[in-house]
Amino acid sequence: MATAYERYNLHTTPEKFFIEACDEGADAVLAIDRVSNEMTLTGKKDVPPSAVTRPICGIMGTIRLVAGMYLIVITRKRNVGSLLGHAVWKAVDFDVISYKKTVLHLSEIQSQENKTFLSMINNVLTTDGFYFCTDYDLTHTLQRLANTSPDFQEMSLLERADQRFVWNGNLLRELGCTLHKFALPVVHGFIVMKPCRINGKIFEWILISRRSCFRAGVRYYVRGIDSEGHAANFVETEQIVLYEGAKASFVQTRGSMPFYWSQRPNLKYKPKPVISKTTSHLDGFQRHFDSQLLIYGKQSILNLVNQKGSEKPLEQAFAKMVSGMNNGIYIAFDFHKECSHMRWDRLQILVDAVAETQDEYGYFMVNSEGKTVAQQKGVFRSNCMDCLDRTNVIQSLLARRSLQSQLQRMGVLNVGQRIEEQAEFEKIYKNAWADNANACAVQYAGTGALKTDFTRTGKRTRWGLLMDGWNSMIRYYKNNFSDWIQTVWFCWFQDSIDLFLGNFAVDESDGPTPLRVQKDWKFLTLPIVMLVAFSMCIVCLLMAGDTWTETLAYVMFWGAASAITATIILFNGQDFVDAPKLVHKEKMD
Repeated sequence: MATAYERYNLHTTPEKFFIEACDEGADAVLAIDRVSNEMTLTGKKDVPPSAVTRPICGIMGTIRLVAGMYLIVITRKRNVGSLLGHAVWKAVDFDVISYKKTVLHLSEIQSQENKTFLSMINNVLTTDGFYFCTDYDLTHTLQRLANTSPDFQEMSLLERADQRFVWNGNLLRELGCTLHKFALPVVHGFIVMKPCRINGKIFEWILISRRSCFRAGVRYYVRGIDSEGHAANFVETEQIVLYEGAKASFVQTRGSMPFYWSQRPNLKYKPKPVISKTTSHLDGFQRHFDSQLLIYGKQSILNLVNQKGSEKPLEQAFAKMVSGMNNGIYIAFDFHKECSHMRWDRLQILVDAVAETQDEYGYFMVNSEGKTVAQQKGVFRSNCMDCLDRTNVIQSLLARRSLQSQLQRMGVLNVGQRIEEQAEFEKIYKNAWADNANACAVQYAGTGALKTDFTRTGKRTRWGLLMDGWNSMIRYYKNNFSDWIQTVWFCWFQDSIDLFLGNFAVDESDGPTPLRVQKDWKFLTLPIVMLVAFSMCIVCLLMAGDTWTETLAYVMFWGAASAITATIILFNGQDFVDAPKLVHKEKMD
């Protein structure tokens, strides 16, 4: 397999960047002209002695902003562990370096917009969860890698990568195939690697969640699917076990319900989901499951949404569409109803219901002699509304059931032993799955996951309920008021993702960008009027007039004014909530 370089030096001169490969025996240097943007391969002898030098950990790629091209490099990494002898790294710090030596060629407005775009890029880069490996393909599961051809094995990391999970694919376009040893495919999600011991036998337990960069975005602003069938918040989660040369993996997926629906913030705590009435759902739905069947095999759909209230129409629409699908099983499980009043033991109802299907699908396994003894024939595709909290709980339970069989087959667990009885490992397992939930939740919803007290302890606690309430309030706060209170998360982050992934490209012309679009005056005036009226109402109550009738009149007047403006704002709530500026219309619908 063609690997990428592991160590680099960045040499900077006023005219060029020289990125030197520092691996043993390497002489390659990538030269980037800061004026023409041209990239060429040269040798160490061409690096000027006057260049300013510093070590870097890799190249994230390049991107064009208002001021011109920028080089994005990884400046610090942390070792996560070793996967089949290959070091896996987490990218910790980055640097975004301008090709231009100055921004004096920009107008004041252009300069401000360039700073905004730079902040957006840094906003994505500082989101926890970027991982890479220089000599192993992190984008594919063990089973996919085992079933590839010799030609595939000879391809570069970037060429052979599953493009669904290459988050810097857009940034690496300029490098091309000829410079592939400098191109590091970077995945986004969560990876944990733990050496574990049961019965004195040491094995490696690994959890990898790969977040798709297709239809990527944030909670509420990106739901359902796009015209290509890509689902919002799609994540492939692989659990891996390595023991004395044997290896096994179990894969699950999660993703938004794959038809056209939206749930735009509108100042209400829980906006009502809306199913599109103008788009043919079956085309996108079929594209989604055609690709899922091709990649993963049979599909078992676990729909965990409420079967009453605003979520009920979504469940009914999903069930109706699945009824015409071959190679698919659909199970609706009202998570909140079944587990109400702290009855979390009732989750076993769902686990038992799919047990036979899980046994049929199996898992991937290679024995210590290198022979493939089992293939996974299908996956469980779980979803709730966000594909976060409820989904993660169910996935952890199904993964434990698979792990039970794998460890027994490998000889780690004795006959009759249960994973739940292995206190030391059980603690590692539960905490890792809870950390996975938090990572996915922060990347999509801006807060830690809900229900992680159950994932960590196996019990639902009152403290966990309080923390869920707190996180729910934070989510509401970020969903509806991102610009107003300068937290710049949901809308800001949606724009940041679209810019980072290339869904929006900065125009080279001097024309205005979507950032300059301003809200109509009434969207600023009415909230001010409401606040003034409400304040006057309070003042009138505290500073009573000469008679109670006079006080009552003032209170009723200002109270009515605040109530009327509040009603107008709530009625037109979606218009008063900040919205992404760079996102395409299809992504918003």
